[in-house]
Amino acid sequence: MDCFAPLQAARRTRGRWMDLKLLVLALDLAGTFVFALSGAVAGVRRRLDLFGVLVLSFVAASSGGIARDVLIGAVPPSSIRDWRYLGVSLLAGVVTFLWAPWIERLRNPVRLFDAAGLALFAVVGANKALAFGLNPLMAALLGMLSGIGGGMVRDVLLAEVPLVLRAELYAVAALAGATVVVVGAALQVPAAVTMSVGAVLCFGLRLLALRYGWGLPVAGGLDRIGGHRDDARP
Repeated sequence: MDCFAPLQAARRTRGRWMDLKLLVLALDLAGTFVFALSGAVAGVRRRLDLFGVLVLSFVAASSGGIARDVLIGAVPPSSIRDWRYLGVSLLAGVVTFLWAPWIERLRNPVRLFDAAGLALFAVVGANKALAFGLNPLMAALLGMLSGIGGGMVRDVLLAEVPLVLRAELYAVAALAGATVVVVGAALQVPAAVTMSVGAVLCFGLRLLALRYGWGLPVAGGLDRIGGHRDDARP
């Protein structure tokens, strides 16, 4: 019997854990960047100054993650503990401020970046909540909160009704992506696989909802899935 077998197994386990941590960090930073872009673009459209654009980029990128971390007891939150989150969000704000006309050439850039950030934050948030021992239902809900929190605060600062309360499948898409992560964990599917599938599902649902106007019924109206939405933006 190989006396070094337990040590080798422990090293393999540690290696897989480190790979997962790096994947989660990469997805979290990617989500931070694209959400920061959505906040910065919204600020440029409102003709805010550089400071205002940077504030919106940080708020949009960090609010959901901060709320999630506070609720699960991961304090201080990653967004204010690790300088990379601040650096990534400010970089996105500066890039948008300086090259706004180029970024605006993308078709509906705010919602495109917002959909990407929503997907990445939803799956990372659910995975982190599971890692802190939350039950599957609450982990899925916290994953959704991670995705929608930044956009809600961004819209409130711009004196708008938050997108999550009026737009085509938004929170539902985030919840679907987070649920994939939770179900995958219960079935012992590798986290990298479930997060990838969950992110693609969330992003795809959000884009399809934007394309075809899918949404839930609205208060006081006759709108249904696939119907015309009064609040739809060009």
